[in-house]
Amino acid sequence: MSIDNQIQVVLIDDDPHLRQALCQTLDLAGLKVLPLAEATGLTAQLSRDWPGVVVSDIRMPGMDGLELLTELHGQDPDLPVLLITGHGDVPLAVQAMRAGAYDFLEKPFASDALLDSVRRALALRRLVLDNRSLRLALSDRQQLSTRLVGHSPQMLRLREQIGALAATKADVLILGETGAGKEVVARALHDLSSRRSGPFVAINAGALAESVVESELFGHEPGAFTGAQKRRIGKFEFANGGTLFLDEIESMSLDVQVKLLRLLQERVVERLGGNQLIPLDIRIIAATKEDLRQAADQGRFRADLYYRLNVAPLRIPPLRERGEDALMLFQHFADEASSRHGLPLHELQPGQRALLLRHSWPGNVRELQNAAERFALGLELALDSSADNPTGSVLTSTPGGLSEQVEQFEKSLIAAELARPHSSLRSLAEALGIPRKTLHDKLRKHGLNFADSAQHSADDE
Repeated sequence: MSIDNQIQVVLIDDDPHLRQALCQTLDLAGLKVLPLAEATGLTAQLSRDWPGVVVSDIRMPGMDGLELLTELHGQDPDLPVLLITGHGDVPLAVQAMRAGAYDFLEKPFASDALLDSVRRALALRRLVLDNRSLRLALSDRQQLSTRLVGHSPQMLRLREQIGALAATKADVLILGETGAGKEVVARALHDLSSRRSGPFVAINAGALAESVVESELFGHEPGAFTGAQKRRIGKFEFANGGTLFLDEIESMSLDVQVKLLRLLQERVVERLGGNQLIPLDIRIIAATKEDLRQAADQGRFRADLYYRLNVAPLRIPPLRERGEDALMLFQHFADEASSRHGLPLHELQPGQRALLLRHSWPGNVRELQNAAERFALGLELALDSSADNPTGSVLTSTPGGLSEQVEQFEKSLIAAELARPHSSLRSLAEALGIPRKTLHDKLRKHGLNFADSAQHSADDE
């Protein structure tokens, strides 16, 4: 059992009269106090990020104050510990300060002295935990780039949004195509949040049969329906204190949507067949591959639930919009697979890189990861889409000689950049890092055209 984070002071003294008097002093000052008669077992009940301070007498039977100080600082050296000494115990107090005690009070002491010391210790504790949290957040954001790989503007923006939202309590709606990495984003939001030590529960609403979805999500009591012989804790209740990731939310029936809306608004859950409202401390991250606004207009999704979920939306860009992120991701997954299987690393050839850039990746990151796995295993890998690969070329093919492969790679790079929005030939040339005259020549050579538009600048007409 751990001590609640609402407790600000743990007070330990074996003298019941002094313990009661000190407890009353702290209570009257508005501080939440946990009084204890002995120190044994306290360390196991305090988490490393517990936001309070410990006040303890030094001379006690069993574990004394100095032993407690040593044990507590073995777990968290930054935890403020205030020690109370008897008259004439100054040498002992000096020993305590050298051992890392925050302060010591010699009996008898004034109530104001105790309150002043405790308040200063609490302020220091808040500062230490804030700095610790900041360092952890910075470290997590650096690690985020290894989870969500890519240098495209879209991915840089997505990582910024995740970093900003993770620190809040807001529910989040993730929008993305199949295979885009919605659960990866949800997991990142959880791991970067203050809920990281709580459970992360992922459930795919589209994979649940209509007959069991309510029981799975909300739980049930014995006798709630035929076959319900014992109590079942639902996913929402199981995720209490943490995060619940609900994928394919668009597949939920309208009846279940009503219950989900109530849960989001009131933060309580009621098991099927039960009458008790169970309070929840939970963050909901929902995900969909559909346009929920359109689904609401068509009557397939509740509009009030859509507006409740759409407060903090996160859009995951499809892989086809991320340019050379595909190459970076492919090599990342291939290297991971090679290491996992104990195989040598393979480098992509120019022709293979061109095919990867030209492919539209209808299955997004999931499709790319599977292709990278096959590449790492040395298998001949055919891309799944025929629209952008009509000849059925495979990733391990090497059409023509080196010159032909280089030409094909160059054409694919220019074609990929052409697919992005550019207001002028000048901006296209700058993006490719070549002079505009060179760009004109290469467009003619490869049979590519920069289509006219109202956005072209006058000197490019």
